[in-house]
Amino acid sequence: MIVDSHCHLDYLNLNNQLSDIIKRADLNKVKYLLTICTTLKSFETIKLITEKYKNIFGTFGIHPHETKNFLNVNKNFILNSQKLSKKIIGIGETGLDFYYNYSEKDIQKKSFVQHIEAASELNIPIIVHSRAAENDTYEILKSEKKNSKLKVLIHCFTGSKNFAKKLLDIDCYISVSGIITFKNSFDLAQTVSNIPIDKLLVETDSPYLAPLPYRGKSNEPSYIVHTIEKLSAIKNMTKEKVMSNTTNNFIKLFNVNLV
Repeated sequence: MIVDSHCHLDYLNLNNQLSDIIKRADLNKVKYLLTICTTLKSFETIKLITEKYKNIFGTFGIHPHETKNFLNVNKNFILNSQKLSKKIIGIGETGLDFYYNYSEKDIQKKSFVQHIEAASELNIPIIVHSRAAENDTYEILKSEKKNSKLKVLIHCFTGSKNFAKKLLDIDCYISVSGIITFKNSFDLAQTVSNIPIDKLLVETDSPYLAPLPYRGKSNEPSYIVHTIEKLSAIKNMTKEKVMSNTTNNFIKLFNVNLV
């Protein structure tokens, strides 16, 4: 059994294709999915999707790109939104993206902290996006973890070996995507090889970042099997063991019962 720990099903539900996408996922042993929120509009769709499908969970959060448009989304707003559905099991996608800087750095940081405080109070994981912001991401997480048992999942990890080590030192989980299958991802593969299997999850980030051999096309949860295959090669483990470990890590982190 595989869990896609990060996908954007609200973006994939064009022309009512979602049921077919979920069927293809199931045929490829992807039995559970976590669909990730990025805006208030996406949250409304995510609630509907998670209500319709028993095997799909959701999150609430504002993507760092979007923070300038949602200045009113503070800790209390996040707490109240999460309570709207029992299927909302995480907070995010939040974090820092200084590569594009679609939102000012200070606005991103303030939003990130509000999300962290809400996740800590709710005792559910926070899903973190970090791009061109390794030091700031780490320092904020380190500071916030001092006084709480904050659960952290770094999504779509593409960072440095040093960043991975520092994240592991503060007990973060790390998720890898189809990027590890890319031919120019040798350094990333080397870094992932040193991350303990009991700290790894897998994701598609679909419809983005389709793995080889689908690179450049729209991604979907069923394609995660190619990421599993690559991860098994990197870790020198069977695909079955990678599937079992990453699924168990999801269960442990998100405190859910998967049948």
